[in-house]
Amino acid sequence: MPLTRRDFTRRTAITGAGVALAGTAGVLATTDGALATQEESGPGHGDRPKGPGYGPLVPDPEGMLALPAGFTYKIITYSGRTKLESGEFTPSNHDGTATFEGPRGATLLVNNHELDGPRTDYDHPVPLAEGLVYDPAAAGGCTVVEVRRGGEVAEWVGIAGTSTNCAGGRTSWGTWLTCEENSDKAGENGMTKDHGYVFEVDPADGRANRDPKPLKFFGRFDHEAVVVDPKTSYAYLTEDDSKPNGLFFRWVPPHGFRHGRGRFRKLADDAGTLQAPKCYDSGGAFVDDLSRATKIGTVYGVDWVDVPERDAQETPIRKQFATGEVTRARKLEGMWWADGGAYIVSSYARDESPGTPHDGQVWFYNPRRRTLTLKVLLGVNADPGKDGAFDGPDNITVSPYGGLIIAEDGEGIQHLFGATDSGRTYPIARNDLNIGTEEEPEYSEFTGVVFSPDGRTLYANIQDPGIMVAISGPWKRNARS
Repeated sequence: MPLTRRDFTRRTAITGAGVALAGTAGVLATTDGALATQEESGPGHGDRPKGPGYGPLVPDPEGMLALPAGFTYKIITYSGRTKLESGEFTPSNHDGTATFEGPRGATLLVNNHELDGPRTDYDHPVPLAEGLVYDPAAAGGCTVVEVRRGGEVAEWVGIAGTSTNCAGGRTSWGTWLTCEENSDKAGENGMTKDHGYVFEVDPADGRANRDPKPLKFFGRFDHEAVVVDPKTSYAYLTEDDSKPNGLFFRWVPPHGFRHGRGRFRKLADDAGTLQAPKCYDSGGAFVDDLSRATKIGTVYGVDWVDVPERDAQETPIRKQFATGEVTRARKLEGMWWADGGAYIVSSYARDESPGTPHDGQVWFYNPRRRTLTLKVLLGVNADPGKDGAFDGPDNITVSPYGGLIIAEDGEGIQHLFGATDSGRTYPIARNDLNIGTEEEPEYSEFTGVVFSPDGRTLYANIQDPGIMVAISGPWKRNARS
């Protein structure tokens, strides 16, 4: 049953402050140009930082990754340097990543490679491994990385011939849903098949990945990320697009569907129902764009509207809705399922959005209450070239030590940063690898942030040139402060 405007208005009137906040991130306070303040350490402050986190970042003598004292990193894969089991170089443009328990204590990772357009555009596209190719003209795909207990690393192709594999989502049954952030049709940009789909990759069973099948019931659009409710099998997906802004989707499975390995492949292309959100505030007023929210703790009720034509052969899905029918947002990015709901990122808003400009939002969707709650709001970063402020959140994960870990894809300096349950923030890593010049430095975004299954190692990628690192150190649970 949909949550009606009248029901939502009545509920917020009873609670006074709207619907109770949920999720480990808590209320994350922000100011213009910074997510929150953090205590300084150093002379006069003692040797141990008083704020959350692990202290200031120490520059890397190797010029790659600045980390707090006591932390180290190891390069796992490096495009153009490390090689696959089949002999080719590791593909470039690392993006969304998930971890899984592997055999004999190993960790398996599925790593997206965000490569768009024809293969000839790249030095290191995903190799066209026999039986694992969707479209032989496309450069993207996924690799599977095995990090063994002794530190040895192996890598092989999980899927090839897909386009612009950006983020995705880990399933509760141990597979990876990889998302194409490109909706080229056959005949466009050299492609031989339609793109803009989600594919399932099994890191533990290569046979399950043969003859890749697009999961067309999830819709054809510029996909970013996806999560699946482990209890209901409902899926939630983000779209990174503009003119008009993109949408956040819900997929309702067909009656009687039970998820599990190989179950998605058996569904018809039109299985279930794909829906877009229609949000309204506590007064019952329609909300046209998530950029309208200007305060942490803002809560919107969510109703769902069926998508008219999900394969979008004639009209992109986001353009199938008239003004006033759905709620949009700019650059909807990473997602993570935790705390009984979905964390959802909107990286920024500027003149293309009708609300207030910002440099990042993180929302929490509660499916039981059918509400969206604003957890993180970053003000516009006035000086992205100056270290200390954060902007442009992208990939996201929930930390086993509490709070969120966020990969930055903003302007200027790029970080991995954490946010405690109570809203304090702290840096975890800074990308010091300059891919520009000394006069005009440039630093690639972080992607694919995710902890190992045992919580001891944080994996992350530097997208360009394509480097996966494993970060280890004295992880601790941050006190609520």
